[in-house]
Amino acid sequence: MTVTSPAHLGTGLAPPPVTLLLDAHDDRAIHAAAYQCAHRGRITTDPTPHTSSLAYLALDLLRSMNRNSFARPDAERMSTDPAWRAVTCWTLTTGLAEAIVLRAHRLTPERLKRLATWRADTGIRLILIAHTPTPADEQRLRERLTAADLADLIAVRGTEAILNAIGPAATDRCYGSPPPDYAHPLPSLLRGGVAAFRADCWRRQNDLDFAHTDGQYRAGYAAARTWLARHTPPPAPPDMPEASDAGPDGATPWQDMEGLRLFLARLTVLSPSPQHTLARVRGAQAGFLSQALLLNVPDDLAEHGGPGITTVPITPRVAHILATQLPNPLRAAAVAALLLTGTSHSLLSMTQLASVGKHTTHLAIDRDSRINIGVPPGPRHMYAIPHRARPFLAAALEFRRRTPRTADHLGLFANCFGTSERFEHLTRDVSLHIPAVLHPHPTEDWHIAARCWRLNTPVPAIAPTMPPAPGAHP
Repeated sequence: MTVTSPAHLGTGLAPPPVTLLLDAHDDRAIHAAAYQCAHRGRITTDPTPHTSSLAYLALDLLRSMNRNSFARPDAERMSTDPAWRAVTCWTLTTGLAEAIVLRAHRLTPERLKRLATWRADTGIRLILIAHTPTPADEQRLRERLTAADLADLIAVRGTEAILNAIGPAATDRCYGSPPPDYAHPLPSLLRGGVAAFRADCWRRQNDLDFAHTDGQYRAGYAAARTWLARHTPPPAPPDMPEASDAGPDGATPWQDMEGLRLFLARLTVLSPSPQHTLARVRGAQAGFLSQALLLNVPDDLAEHGGPGITTVPITPRVAHILATQLPNPLRAAAVAALLLTGTSHSLLSMTQLASVGKHTTHLAIDRDSRINIGVPPGPRHMYAIPHRARPFLAAALEFRRRTPRTADHLGLFANCFGTSERFEHLTRDVSLHIPAVLHPHPTEDWHIAARCWRLNTPVPAIAPTMPPAPGAHP
């Protein structure tokens, strides 16, 4: 799933003219060509017959986007306005550029008006295939299209011309779900401090396991060095009270804790297991020490939970499941947030529209001021949003902002985590293992409990960009 889109989508520019393919003979070859040309960025929809429901047409469009879980008997049903908002939001956030609608001659004026609104809101290129055997049929169709504000038409007649207008069959179509996820499993790692971690792994693991463990360790080390090189914390205010967490003698507390916690979340959000997370965190701690910074994290990360511990990496397979099983943008984003934060749904329920960062790169939840109204904002809970999850959060934001009476201080996931029954239905619909739900942790997430101090020691003149080989100086 991609977030790129053609230049005319969502820019306010006039959409392309409507292409009206007049199939006088109702040729099956034309319908087959319309289905075969559907690919990423282009859909083909055959409206459900024997109904004039506006909601059904929206659900047909969602089905053509491969969001068809509503077809199950026990699935959540969306009414007309939410269903069309979902169609618009997914169109804007997934880069959908073109839509073919079959049997347009059967569409009622109300359905055509909904298509016209969808086209105006998104700038999508609309192609209508209609069966008009007589001039009178064509005239009636044109009158309905004009009344629905779809008067800018390019009419195409004849089987050969229609097939050329549809285009060749797509060659990049993907069938089925992505392959299963795989990551090399790491053995249980010691919970010792950063000083002896790498040396202990070298002594206790075989060559293959250590190579994978050391790869994660080096990745954390390099990420920490890169982040520190690009990030300078603001100076401490003169009237700042002393930190409640005592650090080493003469050490200065790190000021930008929100930035540090966001870095730790980004480092571990795609970690496939707690063992991988621990190796990355120990490497990051070593990187901080090379710059005379002491990064302290809880001794037992699993007891706290959070990124890399109770999260699920948003892989192509997970993104595919979210997209197909949850056509409602709010529900899809809520489950994605559960998976990528690994925190409790009670904290996520406090997420505001303004909590999502620019370009949907992070979540910043201010729990204190939400619980105690009027209290100044405190340190926020920071979570990184990986790139495959960003379309879900972007679609949810678009959905909320298109809902009447919406403001940035309102809840993004309102009514998603409300009652226990609703929450159970939500987790059941997605059919994914959600560690934060199955194994809840009452304490703060590990990266929220992290602390950092600048040591009163000189930084080495030339700090190594990579830790030395274990055989020499572990």
